[in-house]
Amino acid sequence: MSLQSLTRSFLQQKCIYRGIKVSRHSRGPTARAFHSSRRLEIVKPFLLADIGEGIRECEIIQWFVEPEARVEEWDKLCEVQSDKASVEITSRFAGVIKKLHYDAGDMAKVGKPLLDIDIESNGEDVAALTGPSAAEESQLQEREVTERSSAAPIASVYVPPVSQSTSSTDQKTPVMSRAQAPQKPVLSTGKHATLATPAVRHLTKELNVNIAEVRGTGKDGRVTKDDVNQFAKQRDDPRLALKESSLSALMSTTEPTETTVPLTNIQTQMFKAMTKSLSKPHFLYADEIDFSRLSELRSRLNKGLAKAPIDEVNKMSFLPFIIKAMSLSMRAYPILNARVDMDPVTGKPALVHRSQHNIGVAMDTPSGLIVPVIKNAASLSILNIAAELTRLQSLAASGNLSTQDLTGGTITLSNIGNIGGTYVSPVIVEKEVAILGVGKMRTIPAFGDAGQVVAKQVCNFSWSADHRVVDGATMARAAEIVRQFVEDPDSMVMHLR
Repeated sequence: MSLQSLTRSFLQQKCIYRGIKVSRHSRGPTARAFHSSRRLEIVKPFLLADIGEGIRECEIIQWFVEPEARVEEWDKLCEVQSDKASVEITSRFAGVIKKLHYDAGDMAKVGKPLLDIDIESNGEDVAALTGPSAAEESQLQEREVTERSSAAPIASVYVPPVSQSTSSTDQKTPVMSRAQAPQKPVLSTGKHATLATPAVRHLTKELNVNIAEVRGTGKDGRVTKDDVNQFAKQRDDPRLALKESSLSALMSTTEPTETTVPLTNIQTQMFKAMTKSLSKPHFLYADEIDFSRLSELRSRLNKGLAKAPIDEVNKMSFLPFIIKAMSLSMRAYPILNARVDMDPVTGKPALVHRSQHNIGVAMDTPSGLIVPVIKNAASLSILNIAAELTRLQSLAASGNLSTQDLTGGTITLSNIGNIGGTYVSPVIVEKEVAILGVGKMRTIPAFGDAGQVVAKQVCNFSWSADHRVVDGATMARAAEIVRQFVEDPDSMVMHLR
């Protein structure tokens, strides 16, 4: 290498060195370590979704999670009890539980947060699924509580006075309401009950009588000598005392008492639903149905099912036949399967006809009255209806009916005959226009075709209909079709699909 090229290289390095301008206090360039992007955490409230049938609140039965617990998608969060059944709520997201908004036994509102969950997001928009942020929801809840507390009346409480010498232990005395504060009954009456003359007070000292325990009969309730003598006589005479105690005991046993018991969740929902349903003008149509031929057919079918059950059905009741007869009647009179609604365009009432015959069957369960629904009864055979009834009855007895089993009804059947009662005036269910009540079966003497006296099995059908849209003639014609199919069950074969 020549001297000229070495000189040129040295000058280039010198220029580079001057361009760096490194301070003597500098620590040198900072190394940048490789790292991944930070995980995006979003705390969102998990809202209680609408479970249908106009239900606005549910009772929290139990929690399956607790704060700071991690959950995956579809993990169980809690179990809630509606007016009809219990439902398990599952998580739609994976994350960490931050807060539970309710305790077990509280009533949770539909559309309100059940819990706050820290959702692990990869940039997707989760706001539309989880609702407002936790801070926004907290502000809404505080505003709601403030409005409710300002509108609620303030209850009076009794606070015992605390003297200056009260110890720290005494200051922890719990506050009692006036109803709970112990009060000693005062027998004397009148504003001057304890005022008495010196002679009366001298007499009370002689007879060892507390004047406050004597009921005064004088002016303004003053105690007289006769009152003191009578009091002392009853106190000292065992027979009078026994008579007085017996009279008091008799009075205490005959005195009426009242006990307040809050409604259960199912009763509360039934209270609301039936109050709303009774705003419809009902009318009742009743008829007596001859079950003799249906009873004979049912006996023959049950003999065969006892030997070889079909679709887990080993015994047929009358209900599958009645349900099928109702469906065949609604095919001829679809108005019974409709509901009344407001036309969104004209704002006037209109009938909404529904294609499926979803027949609800009222069932008496340990938790109360519930109405599971047999879906699309028009496409089911009588045996299929019996199998579905068996399934719903088993789930209802254990309280495991799903929301799908309890929603979507278009007409209802209420069978009180298995409990008792010949006639019933059933209340129409919301979003329906008719309901059938079935009474108990009974055997009566009747005249046969040849004039002879025969035993017949009869049952009363009681229909309630919405008189705003269903007239009496239409209800009578539809009920007549049901009667014909029940009294001649073999004719159903021609109409089965």
